[in-house]
Amino acid sequence: MGGRIPTSMGRASRYQNRIELLQGTLDMLLLQTLRWGPQHGYGLVQALRLHSGEALQVETGSLYPALHRLERQGWVRSAWKHTESKQRAKFYQITAAGKKQLASDLSRWQRTVEAIGSIMHREPEGDEA
Repeated sequence: MGGRIPTSMGRASRYQNRIELLQGTLDMLLLQTLRWGPQHGYGLVQALRLHSGEALQVETGSLYPALHRLERQGWVRSAWKHTESKQRAKFYQITAAGKKQLASDLSRWQRTVEAIGSIMHREPEGDEA
């Protein structure tokens, strides 16, 4: 139930506890995270990790291509700003088109979860195990 993965856990165990994201899910999660306010890449990674109970560990090799893809689609825009620690970073912000896309993605995600749930919670018929 959403507990933290202990930091003393070995590398192989941590890898096994990671959740692999379905294709397109990262985009939806980034859009949702950006609904909370503009954020730079590292902040997005930290927010996803924190709000997922440390189950989601997004690597930069996945994050930045996703952000660039969202920007090309017009769902986010970016601007260079300074962080609280005075470092220059690219901040991303969701656009109106991104909010519309997020609503569509969320609807599709909910249908997918319901369909998978229906299969996973179905009892076997007859003597099948």
